[in-house]
Amino acid sequence: MKLLVTGGAGFIGSNFIRFMLKRYDDVEIVNFDALTYAGNLENLAGIEDEKRYAFVRGDITARADLDAIFDASPFDAVLNFAAETHVDRSLVDAGPFVSTNVAGTQALIDAVQQHAVPRLVQVSTDEVYGTLGPDGRFTETTPLQPNNPYSASKAGGDCLVRAAVRCHGLDAVITRCSNNFGPYQFPEKLIPLIIANALEDKDLPVYGDGMQIRDWIYVEDHCAGIDCVMRNGIAGEVYNIGGSYDVPNLEIVKTILRLLDKPESLITFVTDRPGHDRRYAIDSSRIEQELGWQPAHTFDAAIQDTIDWYRANPDWVAHTRSGEYVAYYEKMYAGR
Repeated sequence: MKLLVTGGAGFIGSNFIRFMLKRYDDVEIVNFDALTYAGNLENLAGIEDEKRYAFVRGDITARADLDAIFDASPFDAVLNFAAETHVDRSLVDAGPFVSTNVAGTQALIDAVQQHAVPRLVQVSTDEVYGTLGPDGRFTETTPLQPNNPYSASKAGGDCLVRAAVRCHGLDAVITRCSNNFGPYQFPEKLIPLIIANALEDKDLPVYGDGMQIRDWIYVEDHCAGIDCVMRNGIAGEVYNIGGSYDVPNLEIVKTILRLLDKPESLITFVTDRPGHDRRYAIDSSRIEQELGWQPAHTFDAAIQDTIDWYRANPDWVAHTRSGEYVAYYEKMYAGR
């Protein structure tokens, strides 16, 4: 099986590539990534010489780049991880999100159709559903009600995939996952930010009262779910993938501090971001019942493994927390 993974130098994409090459001997992967700020080839260190892996730099918004990669080789499936993903950045400038997550998704759809690729997997997010009240969970039939530019752009891409299925018979499936954590996650996201700051005894910025609830899943479990949907999902369908561990952000922060033996006095509450969704929780019963997927990791074990990984990889952390990231961090949190 030969796969094209777009955005494979990012957090989830790189973990997916590692997962697939480790699990299957008959899988070949081409990693197609534009290497924007969060795309880091250090995420794939150690597999550069793997004969079943190749990297090609390219942009899904550039049709010439897509034609070149599809003309070079046939693929059994395309998995679209390429996306701008950080809500805070989308609030500052929505343009890159619309370009990559909407226009880029359509360009990829066109290329997949033109080159008759048997399957497209659109990797999406539970944030397209908006926010929940105190009860209930997102299901695949929950209406799309995105509340920020990032989630709106992902919903737009999902809708374009759905339209191509309905209008042109595209064989595509959509996965929507809860919040991921694990190795190689760019430190603008909550868990790696808190770990990295706490290790340096820096303030830990927590939005608002910290009681926003998120459903957390270890990235390797997400990768297993994507693989399951790619192989067995019904064309045109949506599959939610969640960890069933929905707790307030503040609890996550305190858990990390406890495991690092750091004081809670490091917590600094900052002004909440605009339109901050209050609660996410995801219902994964469909993929569990129909496709047989189950998460293999508990949160407690996975968060300890994640902390251990960041402790063991200080060079990777230092590289990602330099340059453009420093300016971004100051812009987002200074004075809040």
